[in-house]
This record gives sequence, C-alpha cells and structure tokens, in this order.
Amino acid sequence: MTSYETLDWSVDPDGIATLTLSRPDALNAFNVTMARELEQVFLTDARSDDVRAVVVTGAGRAFCAGMDLSAEGNVFGLDESVRPTPAELREHLTEAPYHDGVRDTGGRVTLAIHALPKPVIAAINGPAVGIGATMTLAMDLRLASTKARIGFVFGRLGIVPEACSSWFLPRIVGVQQALEWVYAADILTAEEAHAGRLLRSVHEPDDLLPAALELARKFVVDRSPVALALAKQMIYRNGAAADPLEAHLSDSLAMYWTSIGDGKEGVAAFLEKRTPAFTGRASELPDIFPG
Repeated sequence: MTSYETLDWSVDPDGIATLTLSRPDALNAFNVTMARELEQVFLTDARSDDVRAVVVTGAGRAFCAGMDLSAEGNVFGLDESVRPTPAELREHLTEAPYHDGVRDTGGRVTLAIHALPKPVIAAINGPAVGIGATMTLAMDLRLASTKARIGFVFGRLGIVPEACSSWFLPRIVGVQQALEWVYAADILTAEEAHAGRLLRSVHEPDDLLPAALELARKFVVDRSPVALALAKQMIYRNGAAADPLEAHLSDSLAMYWTSIGDGKEGVAAFLEKRTPAFTGRASELPDIFPG
C-alpha cells in the first residue's frame, strides 16, 4: 500500500476503508499534494477487491477548510502561460500542459471518486468549505457532525464552483437550491445543509464516524460487489438518460450477467436460508453500457 503525506488510510476486516484528510494543523486545507494523493488513492488503493466501501473524514476539528491559499504562484497549481480553448482542452485532456496546468485539480479528484464502483460516504466532522464541500458531492452519501459548517464560497473569491460541482450539486439538491447557495456564498450550518437535502443525516460529534462506518458495513456485508457496483453505475448514469429505454437496455444486460454470476449463489442462499458467499469482484464487471 502506498504511503501518503496528506492522507491516512486504513481498512477493517469487513473491507471498510477509512480515508482521513490529515493536515490538521492547516484544518486539512487542500493543496496540490493532497489533490494528487486523493486522485491516486481512489484510482489505486480503493480499487483493490479487499476494499468494499470507503468512508472519508478529516483529522482534528475540520473536514477540509478549502484550498490552501498560502501557496506561492497560482494557488490552484495552474499554468498561467497557457490560453486554452474548449476544443484544445478536450482534445489534449491527458497531455501536458493541459493535464496538470489547466485541468481543475478538484475535478480530477471528484472524477476519480465518482468512477469508483463502490459506496463512498462522507463523514463531515467540521468545516467543509470550497473544495472541502464540493469534493463530498461526488461521494454517494454525506453525514455530518452538528459542528460541521459547509460553504460554497466561490463568489467571495471571484472564482466559480469547481470539482464538477455544477453537475453534482443540482442533481443532489435541485437547481434552485444550488443557485441560491452558490449566489449567496454563505456558510451553512449542518441543520441548514440537511434541510436543503445536501446531507443524509446530522450526528453528535462522537457519533458521526461510527454511524458512517456502520452504514458502510450495512451496504457491503453479505452483498455482491458486482451487483453493488453495477447498481451504482446504473443509478448515476440512467438518472440522466434521455429515455427510460436506456435504463432498460443496461438493466437487461446487468440482470443477465448477474443472474448467471452472483445471482445464482444469492438465490440458492435465499432458498436454503443461509448467508450467501458471493465470489464476484468489483474489478471484473461486465460491460452493460454502449461505448
């Protein structure tokens, strides 16, 4: 397993990984190193079949206080000598200087989180501002401490919502709520974020992480990793499809492949009134989407 400078990573016997943002002296502020390490952990360690779900939290009293604005030069790590056009960025997305010098670092992180075929739960233990808030949008559920404070504060800095949040946020809370929060750039209490449907639940500080870990365990213990991974992909993708036929096509293929895989064991276990022993792997998913 890779050793990280800004993150702590551990996996329990049930395959529940705890990923802790660990720059407590800086309120876990996001910097280029953390961006690189978060992208790497979701593309490597979290993709191990030994990992069934990931819970993300922060060390100390904050979740993530946003971008570390004390860095020299362009604080977002971008190359100010480039003048990119939309066509150039799309055509050269993974090439220099676009990959490191133009692409939003937070967006690279959230794309890696979103692509993980496993449940990802945010346990927001304290302030989560800017990228500290938007990185959680790519996670499947968000739980928060009563001490959490959440802010989409980009307007105060003269910049825009990043980390693919213009895709995630309105899908979670609706367009009207998303625009109000972005326009106002207020710091929300946990109760306000919960009322706006950003959060699944709010917990006392000492109860937050145990609740998130227990929820993750409920999702994956005695569950098929393949069925879980396909369900995640189907809900995200088909929820934005233009026609229900698209859902029917992927549903049909997913049902076909799971029915001859872990589905056989699941049905047998149900009939025999025993715990299933699924053998499918999230790293070996059937192709159910065109292209």
